[in-house]
Amino acid sequence: MKILTLVRQVPDAEARIKIQGQAVDLDGTTVVIDGMDEYGVEEALRLREAGADVEEIVALAVGPKRNEDALRTALAMGVDRAIHVETDEKYDAVALSRIVAQVAQAEGASLVLVGGQEADWDSQALGAASAERLGWPQLTWTNELKVEGDTLTGRHDVDDGNESFRATLPAVVTTQQGLNDPRYPTLPNIMKAKKKELRKDDPATYGVTPTVKVVGAEIQTRARRNTMIDGKDPQAAAQHLLELLRNEAKVIA
Repeated sequence: MKILTLVRQVPDAEARIKIQGQAVDLDGTTVVIDGMDEYGVEEALRLREAGADVEEIVALAVGPKRNEDALRTALAMGVDRAIHVETDEKYDAVALSRIVAQVAQAEGASLVLVGGQEADWDSQALGAASAERLGWPQLTWTNELKVEGDTLTGRHDVDDGNESFRATLPAVVTTQQGLNDPRYPTLPNIMKAKKKELRKDDPATYGVTPTVKVVGAEIQTRARRNTMIDGKDPQAAAQHLLELLRNEAKVIA
């Protein structure tokens, strides 16, 4: 079995974001592996360590040159090799799924791991779109995963709690927090990662064009009201707070 795990690079949740010329400017911004994709990398490694017949684990990134850092992190965690489709073009989830599907087929992967929700697009479409293009079953929001032969079993979250599943490979699985705790790359593995293969692919090879074009961006800001509530009378203070939440914040009916 060969596993393909997608690695996306996004701004750190604590990073300050700037807008320059109606576009997000990431120069000088700390960027990291998308957290949900990192769970996918870790799970691929754990499946092999648990005894699954994993021939190879390949990490895929699509994006600008700085994505090399995310791929090097995945390699240092234990991924065998990486593929970087280097482009400054911004692909939406549907367009990106075409590249994911083509790479999965070319590499002979039988399991594709994708983050359950993209942090930058705030979208859950990539896993579903990739599975549709491949014609494979999709298991979403997994919190437990096992592979025995060509059978995939585990549990995933649903509206009423969670449910167990069984599927036959190949399959697409979306990962999330709670599935595992990603490891920190050790210094020896960071050094080894520098010698591992990181292949560069031309995006033109895949014949993909974005289906959604970003024409502008803005950062949402909110000014503090600086409203002080007199707490001398607890009941009156509570009533005042409820009125503010209902009439000003509009968060309660």
